[in-house]
Amino acid sequence: MDSDDPVRQKAAEAVERELALLMRRARSMSMSLAARIHPELDSAAYALLLLIDDRESVRATDLVEQLGLDKSTLSRQIAQLHRLELVERVADPYDGRARLVQLTASGRQRLSEVRTERRGKLREHFRTWSTGDLESLSGLLGRLNQDL
Repeated sequence: MDSDDPVRQKAAEAVERELALLMRRARSMSMSLAARIHPELDSAAYALLLLIDDRESVRATDLVEQLGLDKSTLSRQIAQLHRLELVERVADPYDGRARLVQLTASGRQRLSEVRTERRGKLREHFRTWSTGDLESLSGLLGRLNQDL
C-alpha cells in the first residue's frame, strides 16, 4: 500500500485522532473506576489490578515482562495494592521460594462490582450497534493490539 497516498494519510490521521480521544476517555474512566475501588488507588494501579485478576495469581517478574515496566515501579504499585488490602502475596505451589501476587477476597469483590458496572455502561453505549458492528470493532481492536 502506498504510504504517500494523501487519502491514506488522511485516514491514518483520523485513526490517530480517534485513538488519542479514546485513550483520554479510557484514562479518565480508569481514574474514576479506581477511585470507586479505593479512594487512594491510582489508574496505573487499577490497570495492574485488572491484569492480576485476569491471571488469578502471577509472579511479579512475569508482570514486569508483560507490562514492560521497571521492576521498582511495579514493586511500588504492588506495595500500594497490598497496603490497600487489594492484593496479597502467597507462596507459589510449584516453587516454595517464589511468591505470587493475587487479589484478596475484598479486592476481588470490589473489582467485580466495578467491572460489572463498567460492562453494563458499555452495553448501554453499544445498545444501538449491530452485532456485526460489534464483531468488526472487536476484530479490528484485536488486530491493532497484536500489531502494537
